[in-house]
Amino acid sequence: MTTTRTYGQFCGLARALEIVGERWSMLVIRDLVLGPKRYTDLQRGLPRIPASILSSRLNELEQAGVIRRRVLPQLDASLVYELTEYGSELDHILLDLGLWGARSLGHPKDDEVFTNDAAILSLYTTFQQEAAVGVHVTYVLRHSDSLIIHAMIDDGTLKVGSGDHPAADLVIEPQGPELIDLVNGQLTASEAMATGRVRIEGDFAHLELFTKLFRIPPKPELPDGLAFH
Repeated sequence: MTTTRTYGQFCGLARALEIVGERWSMLVIRDLVLGPKRYTDLQRGLPRIPASILSSRLNELEQAGVIRRRVLPQLDASLVYELTEYGSELDHILLDLGLWGARSLGHPKDDEVFTNDAAILSLYTTFQQEAAVGVHVTYVLRHSDSLIIHAMIDDGTLKVGSGDHPAADLVIEPQGPELIDLVNGQLTASEAMATGRVRIEGDFAHLELFTKLFRIPPKPELPDGLAFH
């Protein structure tokens, strides 16, 4: 990789940041973790990125061996971008970083976009594998008419995809940002139902189970009187 934006340090972390630390780079990788995408798909998932910046980031990541271009073997011969094997090793790092950041999310602002890919990855990020051992359940989450995803849990494994699922055990329809309150423990399943902040189709017990399967741990509190100098 050739770039003038270097830290001048012989350090693995410095080199990693030189490769993926530029603005928008990790979000491009985030959207490619879920599979190959066309340039227009990436633009749709990152509506605020200037076209020139997206092209630059794709070129830089390709030069670094993180992504590659491929022509689909179909009639339209579409060009897609996808992670290389080296780039795919970022998936767990990305999920861990996403969970760390989720602890400071709060509620979405009016001008903040919640994309389909972000919704899918939020479930992978907060999934509690140990709590899912022996569990077989399928959820559908309807954030809006245009943002619907499903999650299938099968004995400790999770598979999330876009759209409805015909065999869902529970459909969850949050009436606002309440879903994040459910997964960070600020709202119980009973409170969500009693106040009408979440609507469901299916057994309430599956909603209680959902709050155990998907969790955002709280940020640690600083001890009283502790300050950094």
